[in-house]
Amino acid sequence: MFDDLNDLYQQVILDHCKKPRNFHELPQATCSAKGHNPLCGDQLQLFIAVEGDLIKDISFVGSGCCISKASASLLTEFAKGKTKSDVEKMFDQVREMITNGKVNGDVGKLAVFAGVYKYPARVKCAILSWHAVMSALKGDNGQPVTTESEQ
Repeated sequence: MFDDLNDLYQQVILDHCKKPRNFHELPQATCSAKGHNPLCGDQLQLFIAVEGDLIKDISFVGSGCCISKASASLLTEFAKGKTKSDVEKMFDQVREMITNGKVNGDVGKLAVFAGVYKYPARVKCAILSWHAVMSALKGDNGQPVTTESEQ
């Protein structure tokens, strides 16, 4: 059973890596943020169209490893149609899961990253897009977020 679940998770990550969802610039974006992971070379830019507290649309562009691309792709799928507070809450859950392997609450498809904590070098790849979305939603447009402070 465990091997089947690992295989499924790997398939989901590879699918989102090879065919990332919402992979394009978003001309009507109301906020954006860049992210950079110097350890792996991942670079991305998130674009978000916010109306009030609702994320109407979200996309990203960039390059990086499979974990980074898949994380950004799954993030955009999760965030579209959610509120800022929904995304902030999920950030906390995903960060806990990626850094400690603890799944608190329903993380849906994002559970594919539950095993990342076993590979410390990959934690930064998986969390990069989440730091970028938090920066964009806070209006921290400016310097790219970096993973250097992440464990």
